[in-house]
Amino acid sequence: MAIATINPTTGELIKTFAALTPGEIEQKLAFAQATFESYQWVPFPQRAAWMNTAAEILTAQRQDLGRLITLEMGKTLTSAIAEVEKCAWVCRYYAEHAATFLADVAVTTDAHQSYVKYQPLGAILAVMPWNFPFWQVFRFAAPALMAGNVGILKHASNVPQCALAIAEIFREAGFPEGAFQTLLVGADQVASLIADDRIKAATLTGSEPAGMSLAATAGHYLKKTVLELGGSDPLIVLPSADLETAVTAAVTARMLNNGQSCIAAKRLIVVGEIGDVFTQKLMAQLQALKVGDPLLPETDLGPLATPQILHELDQQVQQSVQQGARLLLGGQPLDRPGNFYPPTLLTDIPPGSLADLAEFFGPVALLFQVADLDQAIALANKTSFGLGASAWTTVPEERDLLINELVSGSVFINGLVKSDPRLPFGGIKRSGYGRELGSQGIQEFVNIKTIWIR
Repeated sequence: MAIATINPTTGELIKTFAALTPGEIEQKLAFAQATFESYQWVPFPQRAAWMNTAAEILTAQRQDLGRLITLEMGKTLTSAIAEVEKCAWVCRYYAEHAATFLADVAVTTDAHQSYVKYQPLGAILAVMPWNFPFWQVFRFAAPALMAGNVGILKHASNVPQCALAIAEIFREAGFPEGAFQTLLVGADQVASLIADDRIKAATLTGSEPAGMSLAATAGHYLKKTVLELGGSDPLIVLPSADLETAVTAAVTARMLNNGQSCIAAKRLIVVGEIGDVFTQKLMAQLQALKVGDPLLPETDLGPLATPQILHELDQQVQQSVQQGARLLLGGQPLDRPGNFYPPTLLTDIPPGSLADLAEFFGPVALLFQVADLDQAIALANKTSFGLGASAWTTVPEERDLLINELVSGSVFINGLVKSDPRLPFGGIKRSGYGRELGSQGIQEFVNIKTIWIR
């Protein structure tokens, strides 16, 4: 697999990188293990100082780092800069709270003293995707490093410069050089990395096949994993909702990151008599979006990350139309250089068809109209995914029913599904397992040790 920066806006090859040799991989794993032996005993205040410095570097360099993100995967510069700023937030959050999250917890038993102690595991392998090339890494790295683990990053092969920049940020912040390392290797190296005794656990954000492969290998070697996989998140709009707000939220939630987000609102489910008005307002807002150069401030949608993603998305749309879905907007790659696909809207989607069941990773909204709330919840839960769900209502009884009955890792009422350092994030069903962020996230990769003293 090529490890290269290819500008998705122009198709231009910017820079190529040689994959690490087996000998170089061995050196980095040995370095990680040697670093962990001493790093695990570094006091929390020192780790926090380094982590806060990393946040300062991110903030100071957010413009340049944002441009690097845009260059490699195509999101708008505005959103790329916001991504870098969010990374600084998660660094500061765990710098402040890690010691509390991992403090000994006293438990009253028949012992003179008994308590729970949290201790780091060692080197954690992170297999990360291209769509949020900084945020996905930092939301793993900040808690992992604050817990006393060391990180090994195998990033997506189309964002190598982002991967190298992240390792340099931690080094510049003062962390020992072996505390966080980037491996420029192909996906074919992941299994051998997991098999190595020095890798103690692994986390992956990516596709279902990638997650199943990593989990199978990790299971063979009895190693802990956290997986955040695909999603086909529902956004439910009830008649009581503020329609203008809900439509704007639906457009934002679906087109976020050029439509390439696991927690995007991919299925818009509208209840009752508001269906036609919602559709008209939705189409108007989608048509107003400006597609173009992601470096320009007026651009709303940039290119998809790779030509393959563009091709696969277009094939999904064409197949859905052939299966009976009605195309209301878009539906063809734009005739211009780069991986551009317009805002697209499908409706009248037949049950059991591709658009009814699959995840569409791009700026394609799938619109469903149902008669009542029960049908909306049933349709929302019909998918094999369970990452996030949002619903828009002002009726307390509807809100409570949605909270209790939506089968999902998170439910947002009158707000967009998003990750937040203060809250656990993750899915169920085929969207994965385990949690990132919050106190639960930092406790995923520690030894939860019981201490009993008489």
